[in-house]
Amino acid sequence: MFTNSVSIATRSAPHLSASVEAPARLHLGFLDPSGSLGRRFASLGLVIDGMGTGLQLAPASRNEVVVPGQDDALRTRLAGYLATLQHETGASQPVRVTVMYTPPAHSGFGSGTQLALALGRAFASLHRLALGTRRIAALLGRGARSGVGIAGFDQGGLLLDGGPGSDGMPAPLLARAAFPGAWRVLLVLDGRIDGLHGSAERCAMDGLPPFPEALAAKLCHQAVMRVLPAALEADFEPFAAGISAIQQAIGDYYAPAQGGSMYTSPDVERVLEWIRPRWRAGIGQSSWGPTGFAILPSAARAEEIIAAVRAAGVVHPALRLLVVGGRNCGARVTNDDLPPLDGR
Repeated sequence: MFTNSVSIATRSAPHLSASVEAPARLHLGFLDPSGSLGRRFASLGLVIDGMGTGLQLAPASRNEVVVPGQDDALRTRLAGYLATLQHETGASQPVRVTVMYTPPAHSGFGSGTQLALALGRAFASLHRLALGTRRIAALLGRGARSGVGIAGFDQGGLLLDGGPGSDGMPAPLLARAAFPGAWRVLLVLDGRIDGLHGSAERCAMDGLPPFPEALAAKLCHQAVMRVLPAALEADFEPFAAGISAIQQAIGDYYAPAQGGSMYTSPDVERVLEWIRPRWRAGIGQSSWGPTGFAILPSAARAEEIIAAVRAAGVVHPALRLLVVGGRNCGARVTNDDLPPLDGR
């Protein structure tokens, strides 16, 4: 129970609506999945533009959740989150939750965490609750492994977390760097495949061998002494080399759970492995995929590469190529006193 740690501003009436726009993130790799020093995971991640989550809360006569495409599983999950928030805070007035847009689920964008945090932040804002993002995440069961989506929700950028502790709270943020404004990310999306999630993900994690301590040390060295300094100095080549090295090592480790490859989608793999020897890029797959990425020094280079891969005939018709920037700010919250979406 978190009720005692949540303060409700009773002197002010609730807002008539609260809207949240939350950014997606790319998971760039775990640094120590087995916890050779006793603390597991630790994550490197990047918040991006262009694949966000939009959600609105407003008072209603009964609890209601409206989602795109009549997604019953998503509606049920959000209804559960809402019931938890109402129970734990005591703010039990019924509300209508309207999800306006989301990134593809189970595709490497952290959509589940962003939905939970967006709902929690909108709920707190609507009712004027003092409820921090890490507490919302713990309350709703998010951040059991990676903390970059939670930190990214607050502040965006390139993020390094320290892995979750033993207190049940999500991982603390160790370092943040602004992502250089000129750099771009080429996303390679395959909408036919879902990345591992839920029980299948847990089984895959449990079936892997211990992660070698020497390899964990190498990945930490890459992150702290190569990737983060290069981002801070906008020095693209060492940044790209470091990201690719981390992705290759962690991808090889998880390959047995992904059909023997560091990529979930063979068609995504074909595109990115065609790019790898021809251009300097930070190449890999976000989380369990299937979304792959190539981080590039400019928008012009991204467009050049898209033209080249299409001309080479390596892009399957089912794939989607999208160029996005990094995002150096977190979620945006809007309160207003206008009638909610359905006029109630």
